[in-house]
Formats: sequence, C-alpha cells, structure tokens
Amino acid sequence: MPVHKVFIVGAGVMGAGIAETVAATGTEVFLIDKTMELAERGIKRVSENMDKEIGRWGLTASEKKSILSRIHPGADLAPVAQAEMVIEAIPDRLDMKQELFAGLNTLCPAETVLVTNTSTLSISEIAAMTTRPDKVIGLHFLNPVNRIPIVEVVRGLKTSDETYQMIREFAGQINKQPILVNEYPGFVTTRIIVPMLNEAMHVLMEGISTPDDIDAAMKLGFGFNMGPLALADLMGLDEVMAWMENLLAELSEHKYNHCPLLRKMVRAGNLGVKTGQGFFKYDKEGNRI
Repeated sequence: MPVHKVFIVGAGVMGAGIAETVAATGTEVFLIDKTMELAERGIKRVSENMDKEIGRWGLTASEKKSILSRIHPGADLAPVAQAEMVIEAIPDRLDMKQELFAGLNTLCPAETVLVTNTSTLSISEIAAMTTRPDKVIGLHFLNPVNRIPIVEVVRGLKTSDETYQMIREFAGQINKQPILVNEYPGFVTTRIIVPMLNEAMHVLMEGISTPDDIDAAMKLGFGFNMGPLALADLMGLDEVMAWMENLLAELSEHKYNHCPLLRKMVRAGNLGVKTGQGFFKYDKEGNRI
C-alpha cells in the first residue's frame, strides 16, 4: 500500500532534502521543526535547491510550484497523531533522537512506523525508547537526497518483517533503490566512505599534494563524481567528525580516529559548504569559488 502522508521532523539540510524527494512523487509532506521560522527556512532551502535544478533543465517552474504546494511547515508535533509514517531528520545525537522517539511513541497511533535517518547510531537503542521497537527502522538517505538514487534500509534487532517490507516499498515509491542493511555501526555507506575521507585529509596534512590534485586524482583515477575533500565539505566537516567519533566509540578501530587537520578545521568553524569555507571556498549558493 502506498504511503499518502509523511511527517518529517527536522527541517535542516537532510529533512528538507527528504521533503523535496517525497513531495516530488505526489505525496503530502508535513515538515516540522522547533519553530515555524525553522520549518519555513527548510521550505526555502527546498525552493532554492529546485531553482538550481531548473537552471540545469532538470525541473520546470510548474513542477516546482506543484512540489512546494505539497510541503506544509509546522512547529507542533501534535499532528503526528494522524501519521502513517514519521521520518526523523534531526542532528545525529543519540540522546536527542531517543528523546524525540519517546515523545513520538506517546503521540502516534500504535500502527505508525517511526523512521530514523541516522548515519551511524544504533536503531535498536533508539527503538528501545518506544513500546513498538518492531515498528522502528532506519532510512539512511545520502546528501543531496534528490540526486542520490539509493537509500539504506536499516533493520534494528526487533524490526518486524512487515515494517521492513513497508519501508522497502516506500523506497520504491520515492524512486530510491533500497539497500538492505542489518544493524551495525556505520551501516554500509558511512563505514566505507569515512576512512577514505580521513585518509585524504592525512594526505593533505602531510603535504603530499594539494586539495585540488587530491580530488582530481580520485575523480579521474577511480571514476568518482566528486573528490573526497569536496565530498567532506558537502557533508559538513562537523558531521564527518561526529561520524568518526561514533564509529571509533562503537568499534575501537584506529581507522576511525579522525585526522588532526579535521579537528582543527571544525574548531575554526570552517565546516565546508554550509559555512563557505572548508577544504575549498564556496559562495552563498554553495558553488566553488
């Protein structure tokens, strides 16, 4: 059965990207954040992103208008009482997600499926804050959500087959290839990409090559669409460091011990595209300078 209405909690980069992707398939979306200003800022981010797509001839102005008409901002969780599905897209901190899921468990009907977009955290630990761990599952979208064709479907230890099948079908509904993942720190994509990003930073820190040449080597040498340093900038260097810290804490493997250069940049507030400065410089639209 198709999902007709989706509630997304968290209107940041990921929440806005998920909202755009879901609304583009004809599904009604309610984008919720702590304040109406934050929720509307998320919709503004969706609008700006679609303007870029229009500039690339990937979207028309009428399609943009139609998609935006299906995204409704909100600052109150009460409407989730009518939700078929709630997707959480708040910062990747276990305490914050557990608190949110405990609240959603109280507000949502017993049949509502609760989805987390975590990159590295345990689905089971999040689900433990609810009385319905069988209906808690992970959907790990990659940024930019509207352009990456896959999504990781992450089963917790108690996720039911029924919930998994529903989410797998939902992934198809929003035109994503589902990648089945059994719960494990970092899943597939984050666990594999993080050591490569970290090693690229070490290569730069050790003066072996320049940021441009490091990225060109990986793009032209191995067919990547984007070099590792530009990719880290896009993800957000603070997010990349948080993923490494989570994986190091979970797995105690040295390969997740982040490069000192990364910590230096995060401390300086040079977080990548979102601050205009990372390994490269960016304008307000996120274009490389």
